[in-house]
Amino acid sequence: MSAQTAHGSSTEKPIAFVSAQALRERMHTAVNDPHLRTSFRGAMDFLMAKRAAQFPDESELASLRSLSEGIRQYSLAKLPDLLEQLEARLTKNGVQVHWAETPAEANAIMLGIAQRHQAKLIVKGKSMVSEEIEFNHAMEAAGVGALESDMGEYIVQLAGEKPSHIIMPAIHQTKQQIAKLFAEHIPGVEYTDNVDALIQIGRRVLREKFEIADIGLSGVNFAVAETGTLCLVENEGNGRMCTTVPKVHIAVTGIEKVVEKLEHVAPLFSILTRSATGQAVSTYFNMISGPRKPGEKDGPEEVHLVLLDNGRTQAYADEQLRKTLQCIRCGACMNHCPVYTRIGGHAYGTTYPGPIGKIVSPHMMGLEETHLLPTVSTLCGACGEVCPVKIPIPELLIRLREEAQSEPHANPAMVGQGAGYNRLASFGWRMWARVYGRPGSYRAFSWLATRFRMLSPSKQGGWTAARTPLTPAPRRLRDMVKDRR
Repeated sequence: MSAQTAHGSSTEKPIAFVSAQALRERMHTAVNDPHLRTSFRGAMDFLMAKRAAQFPDESELASLRSLSEGIRQYSLAKLPDLLEQLEARLTKNGVQVHWAETPAEANAIMLGIAQRHQAKLIVKGKSMVSEEIEFNHAMEAAGVGALESDMGEYIVQLAGEKPSHIIMPAIHQTKQQIAKLFAEHIPGVEYTDNVDALIQIGRRVLREKFEIADIGLSGVNFAVAETGTLCLVENEGNGRMCTTVPKVHIAVTGIEKVVEKLEHVAPLFSILTRSATGQAVSTYFNMISGPRKPGEKDGPEEVHLVLLDNGRTQAYADEQLRKTLQCIRCGACMNHCPVYTRIGGHAYGTTYPGPIGKIVSPHMMGLEETHLLPTVSTLCGACGEVCPVKIPIPELLIRLREEAQSEPHANPAMVGQGAGYNRLASFGWRMWARVYGRPGSYRAFSWLATRFRMLSPSKQGGWTAARTPLTPAPRRLRDMVKDRR
């Protein structure tokens, strides 16, 4: 994709999910890119160290994780009722609530709002849901500009890329690359790789856009049903600018982000910031409960909330898969994942990379397109160990592998179930189960395998792509034990 202008426009097709073969090619390219590996290794080590420093007391961490898990599970158990309560309370507060089942519906709703206000520019705070629905490109196609105001997102937008990390979108870019982008696409800017100067350049551009933008768009970290409050976590102040300066504010979020009470937000906020960036608290914590009231001097005159499904109800319908929705988007699983650290975020080809992406994307995109993602894992368990809300990510990866590889049936739990099913492989595993489950058959098989080990094939599918072929041992263990006796 070609680089975008400072106004956020692009002329080429957005980056979307890539085919299975392309996924393998991207991973191979990333692994053989020494700069990328060094960059991600250093960044992940830094983030892991910062998180560890925030939790010196293991008992406190364990207690906070259990509390946060309990809050998320409690909220999900009451999700239908909480969503109705949230809508009623927000409506009472003067916020217009919209429901969208698909990305297309969400984009249509927000485009309708923009067209009604004859908006020419939408300035955006950090929002992974807007990335998920390809909001920028949908607006561009309709002639409405959409500009990222988060510095990392702004850099990525200029480069025509997707974020490579959910909280540090431009982590794959060097300061030299950023300097080149700014010099090429921001009028009147000369090349400089001074970090402070680059930040000031970005701030100058964005401040001008805040002043002229017709609409501000943001994500939502937590939506409080009891009070009708939208909570937004950020560090740069751009989120506050997007939600207060333009006359219209649109918030977009997944339906799973709702909690019942304000008191439920505090523990989640505490563990979110410490797990994500290693901060005790974020620089800004915004709480939005409605549009500007009579007599108030700032704030939007109109506030909208778009609640997006996009596969979330599918996950919700299954007791085990529902745990996917506990996620608070901290990125800790990525920071500790040995696979993500080596291949980076773009290799996955999806909006959400890393371990969380591997369990979220199949619900959003279907297993037909994503059945390989759950296999891009060592199942080391690091992601599950550090997840602040205790999502059993390794277990969910195994479940998704089973859904993808099992024979298609009439009542699938997921769209695309059986996408990776192979009759020959299935037959082979059934035969092995029968042999392994019968002592006499297994003894005969092992006897033959040791005697005819030289007939083992040299090519054994994906295994021998990076490993030596599996060959039976010269002697069976039971024979060796007999000899010792």
